[in-house]
Amino acid sequence: MNGADRMCDTLLANDVDVCFANPGTSEMHYVAALDRKPQMRCVLGLFEGVVTAAADGYARMADKPAATLLHLGPGLANGLANLHNARRARTPIVNIVGDHATYHLPLDAPLTSDIESLARPMSHWVGRVRDAQDVAGKTAEAIAQAHIQPGISTLILPADAAWGEVGAGKPERIAMPTRPEASADRMREAVAALKGSGKVALILGGMAMRADALALAGRIATRTGAALFSERAARSQRGAGRVATRPVPYSVDLAVAAFQNFETVICVGGRPPVAFFAYPGKPGWLLPDGCTVIDLAGAEHDIQGTMEELCKNVGAWESTTRVDAFTARQLPIPTGPLDANAISAALARNLPEGSIICEESITSAGNLAALAPTMAPHDHLPLTGGSIGIGIPLSVGAAVAAPDRKVVTLQADGSGMYTVQGLWTQARENLDILTIIFSNRGYSILKGEMRNVGVNEFGRNARRMLEIDDPALDWCSLARGMGVEAARAETVEQFSRLLAAAFTKKGPFLIEAMI
Repeated sequence: MNGADRMCDTLLANDVDVCFANPGTSEMHYVAALDRKPQMRCVLGLFEGVVTAAADGYARMADKPAATLLHLGPGLANGLANLHNARRARTPIVNIVGDHATYHLPLDAPLTSDIESLARPMSHWVGRVRDAQDVAGKTAEAIAQAHIQPGISTLILPADAAWGEVGAGKPERIAMPTRPEASADRMREAVAALKGSGKVALILGGMAMRADALALAGRIATRTGAALFSERAARSQRGAGRVATRPVPYSVDLAVAAFQNFETVICVGGRPPVAFFAYPGKPGWLLPDGCTVIDLAGAEHDIQGTMEELCKNVGAWESTTRVDAFTARQLPIPTGPLDANAISAALARNLPEGSIICEESITSAGNLAALAPTMAPHDHLPLTGGSIGIGIPLSVGAAVAAPDRKVVTLQADGSGMYTVQGLWTQARENLDILTIIFSNRGYSILKGEMRNVGVNEFGRNARRMLEIDDPALDWCSLARGMGVEAARAETVEQFSRLLAAAFTKKGPFLIEAMI
């Protein structure tokens, strides 16, 4: 048995049984070890950004980490953008990065780099294996840290530690961490605010956006009059029969207006709202002056327990909450031009119960958020960190974690090109994913941001950086070239027919919606 075998055995002993990978030379002994472990499902991504986003999507749905396998510093660097999103989502990932053999590092070979410095900004914990005897302990520590934070553990595995021999022994099984309770002082502050006369908002995120916690939030809101807001939680359970929250608006002006009358904000799994970017003459902090912020519980706390205690302490345990009935099926069949609102209406009418929506629609979401409370119950996985190129591979991980559920990817065309290789993995793994491409052939989000800084007329240079229509992307050809069946919709009627058909069959399918 070598170090790579011991690492695989430790992962499997701790229920890490999926590995998203893009390996290279220094990881070949690890690949050979994976070949000896049929219990480990290995999923190849043709780009490291696909690997890291897929691990993110998997953990969001499985509530446990997957492993990744990346090749040296450059391979890690290729995956960092989507590790940033996973870090913002507080997603548990065991991120394994191969390195040169320890005695080869002083030679400064072409692929030598400072992996720790690359890993640290996007990781909650970074460790390096010293030798083969150190593999088991470091792997167990990486798994534990991924759960404790929760977040990304990056473990660096030198090649000689992977091929070095180790003695026989049982792999270490770690004890799952117990989440700490919220501070008693902050709980008292939150209860006093909710029982007081001032206007209070609850900002929910993380595990507070699961159905059971949302039900408690609904009782609290009914009893106290508190408003419910939500951040971009890694996974929100929404739809008919579930308590709905109001998303914090992206627009600075709308967000400032939304919070202008609140005296206290209580954060449970979320954080105080700030602007995505700075704009001339506009605030970055979106709460009014004098608004008190109570950070009741973060991602590391027992969120469900915190919500239960808060609900009991404000006398809301017996309260009832009005939730929307299942009405989206009764929406009129959309007509007119094929635009974002028509697509939202068609999706709301047809979405199967239990679906998973992976959303990177950027500017093309239309009325989806407003319609969500009336749709069939579903899970929503959004872009959490703002680093584009997550949608297609995020759906890969979600589908691997939940193979019996339909996954729907809402994907902007420009950001979709960042990780288009994820379509190949969808086809190879025969994943039940419907990808809807919003094909407006431009970076519409950037056009909006140009206007936000006062530029309303775009010249030739600006247009050439904001438009992707010369040459025009052909998403149907791109998808078919990677093994995914695809069709184009240019009218609402075409889109509705393709959508209905896609929901009747299994396997990957792509609709290019010309909006």
